[in-house]
Amino acid sequence: MKKPILTFFILIVLIFSGVTWYLWNGFQDFMQQPLGIEQELDVKKGTSAYSLGRQWQQDGNIKQFYYYQLLLKLKPELRSIKAGNYAITSDMTAVDVLQKLVAGDVIKYQFSVIEGSNIYELLIALEINTDLTHEIDYSQEYDVIFDALQFVGQQHPEGMFYADTYQFIKGDSDLDILKRAYARLQTVLDEEWPKRADDLPYDTRYKALIMASIIEKETAVPAERPEISGVFKRRIEKNMLLQTDPTIIYGLLPEFDGDIRYKDIRNPHPWNTYVHRGLPPTPIAMVGREAIQAALNPQSGDTLYFVAKGDGSHQFSRTLEEHNRAVRKYQLNR
Repeated sequence: MKKPILTFFILIVLIFSGVTWYLWNGFQDFMQQPLGIEQELDVKKGTSAYSLGRQWQQDGNIKQFYYYQLLLKLKPELRSIKAGNYAITSDMTAVDVLQKLVAGDVIKYQFSVIEGSNIYELLIALEINTDLTHEIDYSQEYDVIFDALQFVGQQHPEGMFYADTYQFIKGDSDLDILKRAYARLQTVLDEEWPKRADDLPYDTRYKALIMASIIEKETAVPAERPEISGVFKRRIEKNMLLQTDPTIIYGLLPEFDGDIRYKDIRNPHPWNTYVHRGLPPTPIAMVGREAIQAALNPQSGDTLYFVAKGDGSHQFSRTLEEHNRAVRKYQLNR
């Protein structure tokens, strides 16, 4: 009697071992099997790892759901998934996806505040960005929209957002970007203002920011910024009009059509430095650190004029006679 019992027991053990071996190998295959999902996975708040697996089963991405359940039992840390928007590729396994969700490795989007762009261009760029949540009502008049930006602490929001690239995640809003850009500008001004030259003709950070915005609009050549700053500094000191075209243009926004006419030069709007002496009342563009540094540290010298050469750079002159010759050479082709 004992021999048949022993044989039966051995048979049970072998069957159990075989089934265990089969299931374990199946589980290992499941662990290495890609889900075959290529998508942006939007995990809502309150979604569980279990319900996510059920959805994958319904979609046909998981064939044996009991392997997925076993995974969650053996690795309970994979249950702590976080809400967010995730980039899932077809080669990722269930473990890969869950680890990504547990780490909160959400998709990072980018929005750039462009150097030299104005507030109207910035608002348009925010409006058309479909990855941002829109808290600003872009159907309103600009004056109404500007009222929503009073966290900048100025009457006008122009120039109050630091030119840089900002990362954000799904759910962040246009106002989130602007508040970060404003805070970044304050940080950079805090860092650069103590390094300013001693003999500046403007005594506040805001006036320096206005100057930086003019410099930003006048040249895209970094090496020229300090020299252009020096020209404007000396013109202010001599009580000369700054006579910078970007200030004419700014006062005509957002309707400016691209051509400066004689009537525009004489237009008495507050930003026109052909009509009004000194700095305009607000910045005329968004700036980066280099323009701020140039405004705070003008290059010494005796030049008072400059004219565009047509290649992005400028010809600098000490006298009006020299300047007129440069204008004829580079602007009038004579």
